[in-house]
Amino acid sequence: MDPRPAPSAATVLVTGIGGFLGGHVAQQLLASGYRVRGTVRNLDACDEIPKRLCATATAAKALSFTRADLCSDDGWDDALEGCHYVIHTASPFPAGLPDNADNLIRTARDGALRVLRAAHKAGVSRVVLTSSIAATNHGSGRPPYTENDWTDPASARATPYYKSKTLAEQAAWSFARCHGLDLCVINPAMIFGPLLGPQYGTSVGLIQQMMSGKLKRVPRFGFAIVDVRDVADAHIRAMTCPDAAGQRFIVGGGFFRLRDLAAVLATSFPDYAERLPRGDVPNWMVRALAPFSGRSRMIVHELDRDLSVSAAKAIRVLNWRPRPDEDCIRASAQSLIDHRLIATP
Repeated sequence: MDPRPAPSAATVLVTGIGGFLGGHVAQQLLASGYRVRGTVRNLDACDEIPKRLCATATAAKALSFTRADLCSDDGWDDALEGCHYVIHTASPFPAGLPDNADNLIRTARDGALRVLRAAHKAGVSRVVLTSSIAATNHGSGRPPYTENDWTDPASARATPYYKSKTLAEQAAWSFARCHGLDLCVINPAMIFGPLLGPQYGTSVGLIQQMMSGKLKRVPRFGFAIVDVRDVADAHIRAMTCPDAAGQRFIVGGGFFRLRDLAAVLATSFPDYAERLPRGDVPNWMVRALAPFSGRSRMIVHELDRDLSVSAAKAIRVLNWRPRPDEDCIRASAQSLIDHRLIATP
């Protein structure tokens, strides 16, 4: 295959097309003239997806679906047939600690390897895999974290989710080296931004909880943030950039503590200000709750820790230019309001 065919001649497989990031990736690919094939676990779920992703009839004709599940080998060879590129966004992201951590890790790692094996067999030009700063920020490195840093899966800081992203990415790199597969990895910060429909995941769910008055106080915990539109753009740039081969790229903006998010929301949406958190949960209380609360255990080792990241490599190599940090926070909130997922004050 031509390593970089014109968009109109190239088919891109997007795993997890029904998800937050996968939907934005597919939407941007379709707008750029690519043919997109999306994987879903149930084809009955495809009826609504084109309405969210396709701005034109031409885009709708360029979109198709195929059934494939990360937990099964079935369907992946058919899904990859005739594809030039793969963007693998599908991976579990739990709101709290899962009941079975091994299942979460196995799904992420084995699912990524299923996609890579089928992509290698199909002779695709490149696979772009979505990892996370969960795979960079929780080891021996120091902020701002870079692509040279790795989370230590054996550390007490490594939650099941952090482990799943780290071990899945490491397994992908090992497979790519052994089989000569052209692989590129994107490590996004916490993803916010506009919803494509009324469903939302863990990250935007945090905004929903804040603006619904469900969180009166918040832990002294934070993370780097990024807009979903910019993460999708980074994936597509990495898909065709010659210098991206064999590279991982952190894509993220500023570091925000939970109280900083609340402050942005209060300023941008003053009608909701009374509902937003107004104080911190003391660290001692989070530590006391950790044995009994999965959500507390997820953050107990990160309290008051600087988890900022550097996106200098993505800016330099991919010519990636993210929008202002506050824009993605506001876009998440406005989407929740527009979809009536937050009650009017």
